Amino acid sequence: MCRNITTLRGLQPPASDEEIRAAAEQFVRKVTGVQTSAAAAAREPCERATEQIAAIVDALLAELPERKVPPKNLPPLRREEVQARIAARLREREEHERMHELGIAHTH
Repeated sequence: MCRNITTLRGLQPPASDEEIRAAAEQFVRKVTGVQTSAAAAAREPCERATEQIAAIVDALLAELPERKVPPKNLPPLRREEVQARIAARLREREEHERMHELGIAHTH
């Protein structure tokens, strides 16, 4: 159904909570068609579903036997270019918050 969800079983080191949550979030977005910018009425049920699915996936990965062959693709959160984009976004968000805290005029 969703070709973009990365295989998390068999990763070394094992899939992190962040990677599991990202896969769960991607699954929920795909099946519901609800994006992160949705109204609170749609966002809250999707957040709950994401948390529940992440917990189920975490338990499932812990229960399955080890893979003999690791996954072919590196999960997005482990790719250097994705890490760089995430770091840049965090820096921008921190700078934006700092401007709010200092009362500096800026655009949104």
